[in-house]
Amino acid sequence: MTTTTRQEYDLLGHRDVPADAYYGIQTLRAFENFTVSGVRLHQFSTFIRAFATVKKAAAIANNKVGVLNDTVKDAIVAACDDLIADKYHDQFIVDMFQGGAGTSTNMNVNEVVANRALEILGYEKGQYQHVHPNNHVNLSQSTNDAYPTALNVALDDYCTRLLDKMAVLHQSLINKSIEFADQLKMGRTHLQDAVPMTAGQEFNAFATMVKKEMARIESTRALFHEINMGGTAIGTGLNAPAGYSELCAETLQELTGRPYYIAEDLIEATQDTSAYVALSGNLRLFAARLSKIAHDLRLQSSGPRAGLAQYRLPEMQPGSSIMPGKVNPVIPEVVNQACFHVMGIDTAIVMASENAQLQLNVFEPVIAFNLFTGMSMMANICEIFATRCIDGVMMNNEACNTEVFNNIGLVTALNPHLGYESSTYVARKAQETGGRVYDIVLEENLMDKETLDNLLSPANMVYPKVKLTP
Repeated sequence: MTTTTRQEYDLLGHRDVPADAYYGIQTLRAFENFTVSGVRLHQFSTFIRAFATVKKAAAIANNKVGVLNDTVKDAIVAACDDLIADKYHDQFIVDMFQGGAGTSTNMNVNEVVANRALEILGYEKGQYQHVHPNNHVNLSQSTNDAYPTALNVALDDYCTRLLDKMAVLHQSLINKSIEFADQLKMGRTHLQDAVPMTAGQEFNAFATMVKKEMARIESTRALFHEINMGGTAIGTGLNAPAGYSELCAETLQELTGRPYYIAEDLIEATQDTSAYVALSGNLRLFAARLSKIAHDLRLQSSGPRAGLAQYRLPEMQPGSSIMPGKVNPVIPEVVNQACFHVMGIDTAIVMASENAQLQLNVFEPVIAFNLFTGMSMMANICEIFATRCIDGVMMNNEACNTEVFNNIGLVTALNPHLGYESSTYVARKAQETGGRVYDIVLEENLMDKETLDNLLSPANMVYPKVKLTP
C-alpha cells in the first residue's frame, strides 16, 4: 500500500508531512503559523540560491575541520548545487513574514537540503539518521549567523542587478542629453520663468543624479562582505569548531568571487543591522531623486495644448475611458509610485533595525522582504523608465523657442551690461505691454543691435562668460 504522507517529529510532537515533499515538519508548522503576506520564500529565488551557497560553504568548512564526513558533505554540496541551479524552489513555502528571526526560513532550507541529500544517497525522504537537517546541514551554525550571511550574499546579487539597470537608465539620459545638446528651452525656478538653458543640460543633470546614486549604492555594497558565520547563537561561537569561521569565509570567497570576511566582533555583528539601514537609506535617496526626474517630465510634457508642452513623451496607451484622444504620462506616473513605495519601506526597515533587543535582531525577515522588494522594484523601474520613456522623449522646439525669445527672463542676460535698474525697467515694460525684451532694448536705445544679438545668442545665454568693463 502506498502512503501519501510520512511521519516526522520535533520538539512539539509528531506530524504527517506529504510523502513527496522535500521540506519537513518545521517548515510545515511555519507554513501553518505564518499566513501573513501570502508572499512565499520561493518568490525570492536569489535568496534561496544565496542560502544554498552559504550551506554549501558551511558543509565544506565542517568537512575540512573534521566534523563532517566526506559522504555527507558531498551529498549536501550536491543538494545545494541543485538549489543554486534553481531546482526544487517550489519547496520553499514559508511566508516571508515570520516570527523567530528567520528560523523558519533556515529550517526550510535545512530540511530541503537534507531530504535532497538523502535522495542523492539513495535513502527515503525523512530518514534523517543518515543526513539530518540540524545535525548535518545546520552543523556549526545557528539561524543567527546563517540567515544574515545568506541575506548579505543575496543583497550583493540584488545590488549587481540594480546597478546594471541604473546604468541602462544613466546611458539613456546621457544619450538624450547629447541629442538635445543645442535645443534651447526656458529654465524655471519656483515654477516661474528663470533663464534659458538647453534640454541637453537638463538631461545631463538627470544623468548626474543617477550616477551619484550608483556610486552611493556601490559603496554600501562593501558592507555586506562582513559576515558573522561561526558566531552561532549570539556571537560567542558556541558549538563552532576552531578554524570553522575563517574556512567559511574563504569558501564563500571561492564560490562567489567576492571578498567575504569574518567580522572582528561577532557579538556586535550578530545583533547589528546597520548595513541594511545604510542600503535602505541610499535606496530611499535614489527613489527621491528618480521621482523628481519623473515629476519634471510629467510637468514639462503637460498639455498638449493647455500645458507647458516642452517635451513630448512616448505614447504608450490610451489615457481615458471617457475622453477620446487623451494620452497620459503613464511611465513617469508608475515611476513615481514605485519611488513612493520604496521611500515608505525605508521607514519599516529603520524601525525593524532600531527595535533590536540585546544580542539579536529578530526582525531581519521584514528587513529582507522590504530590501528584496524595493531593490527589485527600483531595478525594474529603471529599465522601464529608460526604454519606455526616456529613449523616446521628443522636444517641442517651436513651443520652446517661442518661450525663450518672448520671455521676460531674457533680461537677466543683460543685467551685467545695462545695470539692475535699467534691466528692471525693461522687464516691467515688457510685462505691462506684452512686448519683447529684445524690441524694448532697441526702442529705448539701451544697446546697439550687434551687441544685443551677441548677448542674446544661444551660446552666450547658456554658456555665459561675462566680461564687464572696469
